Amino acid sequence: MNNRRRLTGFVLSNKMDKTVVVDVTRTYRHKLYKKVMTDHTKYKAHDELGCQVGDQVRIVESQPISRQKRWVVEEILRSSEQALPVEDEVEAEA
Repeated sequence: MNNRRRLTGFVLSNKMDKTVVVDVTRTYRHKLYKKVMTDHTKYKAHDELGCQVGDQVRIVESQPISRQKRWVVEEILRSSEQALPVEDEVEAEA
């Protein structure tokens, strides 16, 4: 494996050509107040796999592709169909 950074997040938008917006959540403890904080960062990543909104993906650092894209989607960890239950199935069970 190489030294490139890898982050995991959820796809927020896929309306651009071969580009997705990925939201990465980071949790850390505040230095002074010791409170657990969450921080959200949006990355624009190059997408050759055809991600959908809601997919959980792993992005990897790369050379600059455009002015804002420095990340590439490496793999889809969980698709949006698996992540969200279908409402028809939930209503049928009730």
